[in-house]
Amino acid sequence: MSIIADYAALLVDAGEYSGRNDIAHLFPRFVGLAELKLNRMLRVSDMEATAAIAVVEGDAPLPTDYVEARQVSSASGRPIRAMALQQLAENRSAGSGAPLGYAVVGNRIKAFPAGSYGLTMTYYGRIPPLSAADPTNWLLQKAPDVYLYGLVEEIAIWERDAGKAAAAQQLKMAALAGLGVADERARWGDAQMTVGGVTP
Repeated sequence: MSIIADYAALLVDAGEYSGRNDIAHLFPRFVGLAELKLNRMLRVSDMEATAAIAVVEGDAPLPTDYVEARQVSSASGRPIRAMALQQLAENRSAGSGAPLGYAVVGNRIKAFPAGSYGLTMTYYGRIPPLSAADPTNWLLQKAPDVYLYGLVEEIAIWERDAGKAAAAQQLKMAALAGLGVADERARWGDAQMTVGGVTP
């Protein structure tokens, strides 16, 4: 069990760490701002999700929690490649058949050739937001210190206390680095290095 069990406990601890229990009404805003920053920088396996994408005439909406693509595959499971938007535009009218490439434009995925087919996307999704109604998520369970220091940083920014904000940010970045190392070890801990090509 996490040392900070849920949203309410997080707010209590953040108030104690920051010395500001008098601004509890602003804490939901601070949590949202902290999550916004974390979604921009954090990429770990717990954020990964897979979604089926129904492409119609080369166009489909992205998943609502989409942050960044890891892999896009055709219905047969063959990975297709990301392309520059200009390159995609030059090739969209060429040919037909199985998908060959894609580009993300706004909140949509554009694929070519511009047919109708299914894709499977593995992507990084946003951290599920914490609130009184949704009091916990994977990040709070796995790395409560990331949330705590992120929230203390937002409180310090609101206070216009640059020294406190810098100290909290440094602690948050150290916690994020630790989370990244743990994620890499979980993914690749027993992997063996192989050298490609012809060996003597």
